[in-house]
Amino acid sequence: MSTLTIVLLVILIILIVGLVVLYFMGNKAQKNQAQSQEMLEAAKQPATILVIDKKRLKITESGLPKQVIDQVPWYSKRMKLPIVKAKIGPRVMTMIADGNVFEQLPLKKECNVIISGLYITDVKSVRGGSLLPVKKATGWRAWLAEKAAGAANRAQANNKKK
Repeated sequence: MSTLTIVLLVILIILIVGLVVLYFMGNKAQKNQAQSQEMLEAAKQPATILVIDKKRLKITESGLPKQVIDQVPWYSKRMKLPIVKAKIGPRVMTMIADGNVFEQLPLKKECNVIISGLYITDVKSVRGGSLLPVKKATGWRAWLAEKAAGAANRAQANNKKK
């Protein structure tokens, strides 16, 4: 066999082993996610909160309790999480929000939400207003078109000023 054939066979074997490992890791992660989702469903309860502030922060900068930070794996500590500071009754608490919920929560308004521990899972209603619309995820072509339209609008505004 030629060296090219041997090299291609080795690369093919490495790719197959990699795909098998990814398959089993994906199954394990899916089981863990299903188990954690069941725990969230079991512990959920309604609450009325006043949203004071919301930001995307690293978990080490978020102001969450040390016990929560210690439970997070080391590779997730650099990831930015949707953090919400909210007043629940007389207490001001720092909570983690679901991605879609984070986009819907309005600032400085009272909201009825479903919480599970320190995690905001759902928004039911907002007092004195409506929920903010969730932006639909678009492809990169739509993003480029939107960016180009914004640049054109800024250019027209600059021309009008002159």
